Amino acid sequence: MNIALLGYGRMGKTIEQIAIKRGHNIVLTVDKDDKDYDITKADVAIDFSIPDVAFHNISNCINNNVPVISGTTGWLNKYNDAVSLCKERDGAFIYASNYSLGVNIFFELNKTLAKMMSNLKQYNVSMEEIHHTQKLDAPSGTAITLAEGVIEKHDGFDNWKLDERGENTIPITAKRIENVPGTHTVNYESEVDSISIEHIAHNRQGFALGAVIAAEWIVGKTGVFTINDVLNIG
Repeated sequence: MNIALLGYGRMGKTIEQIAIKRGHNIVLTVDKDDKDYDITKADVAIDFSIPDVAFHNISNCINNNVPVISGTTGWLNKYNDAVSLCKERDGAFIYASNYSLGVNIFFELNKTLAKMMSNLKQYNVSMEEIHHTQKLDAPSGTAITLAEGVIEKHDGFDNWKLDERGENTIPITAKRIENVPGTHTVNYESEVDSISIEHIAHNRQGFALGAVIAAEWIVGKTGVFTINDVLNIG
């Protein structure tokens, strides 16, 4: 399979290593400032770029009939535009805030716990995420997905905010520390006890492998999918 890597930072290079080990060819690598490239040589594209160019990359792929996997966060104000374009062009597209199998299991665990805690109003919910200093957006897409999971299953919350607690609002703390691939913690605290669930990524391998597996899965398909479709969970 011929793969284009849209975004060639540390994640892109990790994806490249895993893709080659799995027998694929990297036919194109695109740095964050390059918008003039020929995507048609690829069977599938994997986008781990930056928020400012993610929608351009995704729409370029869809307009040229190249399935695209995106793990870039911070651009979701244009997500519905990408979905509409994909449907209009009969393309293939997956966005996920996190492609790690472990994180997606964590997402489901988070929803289950939120549903269990929904009737226990004495517990306040908060979240913390920690990433490397090169991450541009805050909070992380993974943290937002976790917050949305709580909001979906817990009737005591309908909003999240960065570094701000309010009525019916989940506060998210974002920290940036050198060489941290990603740590996410969901806390429930009351006057008598605390309950926490946490996912700690030790490296980028899990994220990269999930993205390559998603790219393998989507070739030959049309539609807008999620990582749960790929992993058959949830």
